[in-house]
Amino acid sequence: MKPELWVCHPGTVDYRSALALQERVRIARQRDELPDVMLMLEHWPVYTCGRRSAAGELPMGEDWYAMQGIETVETDRGGKVTYHGPGQLVGYPILRVDDVLEYVRTLEGGLVAALAEEGVAARGRTDDGRDFTGVWVGERKIASIGVHVSRGVTMHGFAINVENYLQPFSWIVPCGLDGVRMTSLLRETGRSDTRMRCFRKRVAFQVAEALGRRQRLVSLDRIESRAGALQLTVP
Repeated sequence: MKPELWVCHPGTVDYRSALALQERVRIARQRDELPDVMLMLEHWPVYTCGRRSAAGELPMGEDWYAMQGIETVETDRGGKVTYHGPGQLVGYPILRVDDVLEYVRTLEGGLVAALAEEGVAARGRTDDGRDFTGVWVGERKIASIGVHVSRGVTMHGFAINVENYLQPFSWIVPCGLDGVRMTSLLRETGRSDTRMRCFRKRVAFQVAEALGRRQRLVSLDRIESRAGALQLTVP
C-alpha cells in the first residue's frame, strides 16, 4: 500500500503564518511524529524572494510595493522573486525526499497532469536550465516551484495561477526572467466557470499520485495538535 500524504486545506493564510506552520510541521516530520503532509492554501498579496534573488528584481522598491498592499518577505527556498495572492493555488508538500532535482520534476509532472484535466497543454522546461523551473503553457509561465530541504525533509513548494490578478507580476522581474509572460488557468481556458475548489482537488490528487502517495484529507487542527507545541529550533 502507498504511504499516506496528509492533505490539508486551511484557506487563505498570511505568508508569515504559513511559513511558521511549515517549519513546525517539518520538525515533526523529521522526528517521524507526522507522516508526509501537503498544505494547500492561498495567500494574501506578498512578494517572496528566494535564495537566488538578485538586486533589481523588485525595481519599484519595497516601500512602493507596500503602498500597493503587497508585503515583501525573504525566504530560504530555491528560486528567485515571485508573487502570491488570492486566486493562486499554493501547495507546500512537507515530506521526505532522496533526490531534490527528481522531486522538483515530479512536482512539475503532477501540475502538468492536473492542467491537462482542465484542457490546458502545459510542460516543464527541464532542458532550458534551472531558471526555467516550473510549468509553462507555450512560452507563458503558469506555475512556479521553489523548495528547501533540511535533514531530508522538504519545505515550500509550488504556486499555480488559477484565477488570480496577474498585474503584480508585471511590477517585478518574476522568477528572475526579464520579460517573461505570466498566465493563469482562467486566462488559458477563457472559462468563466473556473473554480478554485475543484481545481485544488485535481492538483492534490495528481501531485499525490506523482509522488506515489495516497492522499488523506485532514484538518488543520489535527496537524497542529501534532506540530503546534514543537520548538522551531531544530535540535
